[in-house]
Amino acid sequence: MIKGWADELRAGDISVASERFAIPSFVQNGGPLLQLTTRQQVETFNQSLPCGARLTAASTSGRYTIASFVLTERPGPGQCGNGVGEAAKTAFVIQDGHIREWRRVVDAEPTGPTSTEPVI
Repeated sequence: MIKGWADELRAGDISVASERFAIPSFVQNGGPLLQLTTRQQVETFNQSLPCGARLTAASTSGRYTIASFVLTERPGPGQCGNGVGEAAKTAFVIQDGHIREWRRVVDAEPTGPTSTEPVI
């Protein structure tokens, strides 16, 4: 399911890639969680992704499958630009053969000192 979606998106076939999403479905791409209740909303979401992606790995933990991708250009509006070749991760919930949830996974980087030593 995930590989098919990524391959279709990378080829610029937004309509076919969007058919892999359940109605309703939930997406979160660095902002608030959104519920998509129409096929048009799903297509708009997929169209908004500026990069294509090549699936490189996937592992399941509980109800989520975490997929790792290498970003690529894709036909259509938007450009991946400097993102080409970068890694990305998405958490998917697949239910009844469709994508029920799509959530971007951000690898957290330390935001402060990693030592317990006082900073001088």
